[in-house]
Amino acid sequence: MAVEELQSIIKRCQILEEQDFKEEDFGLFQLAGQRCIDEGHIEQLVEIIQNEKNKVIINNMGWNLVGPVVRCLLWNKEDEKRKHYFLMLDLLVKLCNPKELLLGLLELIEEPSGKQISQIILLLLQPLQTVIQKLRNNKAYSVGLALSTLWSQLSLLPVPYSKEQIQTDDYGLCQCCKALIEFTKPFVEEVINDKENSVESENEKLKDELLKFCFKSLKCPLLTAQFFEQSKEAGNDPLRCFASEIIGFLSAIGHPFPKMIFNHGRKKKTWDYLEFEEEEDKQLADSMASLAYLVFVQGISIDQLPMVLRTEESVFSKGVDLLENGLLRIEDNSLLHQYLEIKSFLTVPQGLVKVMTLCPIETLRKKSLAMLQLYINKLDSQGKYTLFRCLLNTSNHSGVEAFIIQNIKNQIDVSLKKTHDNKWFTGPQLISLLDLVLFLPEGAETDLLQNSDRIMASLNLLRYLVIKDNEKDNQTGLWTEFGKIENNFLKPLHTGLNMSKAHYEAEIKNSQENSQDVQKSKDLCSVTVGGEEIPNMPPEMQLKVLHSALFTFDLIESVLARVEELIEIKTKSTPEENIGIK
Repeated sequence: MAVEELQSIIKRCQILEEQDFKEEDFGLFQLAGQRCIDEGHIEQLVEIIQNEKNKVIINNMGWNLVGPVVRCLLWNKEDEKRKHYFLMLDLLVKLCNPKELLLGLLELIEEPSGKQISQIILLLLQPLQTVIQKLRNNKAYSVGLALSTLWSQLSLLPVPYSKEQIQTDDYGLCQCCKALIEFTKPFVEEVINDKENSVESENEKLKDELLKFCFKSLKCPLLTAQFFEQSKEAGNDPLRCFASEIIGFLSAIGHPFPKMIFNHGRKKKTWDYLEFEEEEDKQLADSMASLAYLVFVQGISIDQLPMVLRTEESVFSKGVDLLENGLLRIEDNSLLHQYLEIKSFLTVPQGLVKVMTLCPIETLRKKSLAMLQLYINKLDSQGKYTLFRCLLNTSNHSGVEAFIIQNIKNQIDVSLKKTHDNKWFTGPQLISLLDLVLFLPEGAETDLLQNSDRIMASLNLLRYLVIKDNEKDNQTGLWTEFGKIENNFLKPLHTGLNMSKAHYEAEIKNSQENSQDVQKSKDLCSVTVGGEEIPNMPPEMQLKVLHSALFTFDLIESVLARVEELIEIKTKSTPEENIGIK
């Protein structure tokens, strides 16, 4: 009866054009097909599906039968008709509209809970992969939707904790992880192979979706997963294999983990998916922590790490520790300046500067900074003076120069408090050193933002000198050289600030005027500042960057105004009035 009913509905629809199919037709077809399955008329139903005359009808309506077929496969595991159910599922995947099938399969994946989650995922991953590969448009979106749905369901499964739990795999998580890798591989290969042939934007979107999936997988299940010890058993650990494949996917789509780990936390990321970063910042941090653990602790795919990075980290660490051990045995101010004439002795602080500014490992950078300060403390006054001149001339780094300028200020303070003169940080010697500090390298054209640390340190030093040294006493020699300082530093700084602020204010205005159009198109935009283009980012983030720059200029301007106010008071007041300035 059910078969005859289905054939009657099909016969009526055969005379209709595809666009004339009504919602009622879809409903009747689904009910009749469901009854055929329930009553066991599987072979007849397969014949109807295979009939070439029914091709258009099956293409439009057949996807409604996928749900009933899948449920039969899940419930009737010992049924002798299972081979017919599998055949029917294969035919429907082959003949039905892939867009409708995709949504139908994902709905089926979302339905179950508990142990049935893994059962339906393992059953439908292959059909799902086939359906997505048949899609001609929006493949990246479909891949992303599928991976997100699969991950959401897998994240509900408990992660096995012990070796026994991993081996028994009661909830099927380990099996699903293995199957999920096979599901994803063709899309990773598509990104690799289609770089020249495919539409670039679509290829980038697919990379974006795969990157999101990899990060999600690093958090769940890999962040909480336990791994076998690194031995022969490690190769049989399904979660370790899953981790290795995920890390391999990252490298394959252009995001090798060494670059990602060492650049994490910097303003400029090694990937351009800013929307992903903003929405999932906490997840990103967890994923990066998981990635670092898998590589450095578990040793998974560590062979991808450039050997030079691994060896240099160890050598630098040992070198810094050895230097600390030696310096702690020496009294402060006891190392004679003549030692700096020995090439190897001078290369030590220069090497520390390189580690401070170039090493990707934060702990080593901080340790090197502390060791440079310890090294400075051990030198005598002339040695400190000589080293300061050397580093100011060679470091080419605003932060390092600010650090040296702060040390110069400290040495001036010590010299002014001593009863005996210290010629290296007062008078003509100090003025020679200040010539390297109180000037702008390129005059008013100097990049104030890039040199902001150095400029702030220089202004603070000048402020200190104005407060501590009266024009009458002129212990430091500041007041003798004040005209040169004004021409080489203060006036160009005023001009540079006016130019920089005007430029950034214009960029902010331009960005605000264009932001509405950019938001409508959801495109990223770029801004050129100081001759260099700010990396592509959303308009609201660009505005934050531009306002941050303006804030820096305002801060410099505020300190500059205070310095000039103190200078005016000093040059016009009596010595007695100067006592009250602090």
